[in-house]
Amino acid sequence: MTTIPHEPPVVVRTPWWIEARNLWASIAITVIWLAVLITAVYGPDVRTVEASGASTVVPSALGVAFFAVFATWAVARYGYDRKERDG
Repeated sequence: MTTIPHEPPVVVRTPWWIEARNLWASIAITVIWLAVLITAVYGPDVRTVEASGASTVVPSALGVAFFAVFATWAVARYGYDRKERDG
């Protein structure tokens, strides 16, 4: 019976910034709210006109901000979780 010698294990080190979950979560949340800011400044308004002639104007950033709250919640919940992920 012959044996095959195994090569020594190779340690692959990843850069620190790839595994910095807090960093990536912070960047993602910042980008989410920058999108809300840009929509608030440059986005159009939602205008409705009723048959009676009454009109309503709502900034479109309100809809974007509504979904940004849930996106922020999801990113923060995963990104700032202290449990180690096996991946």
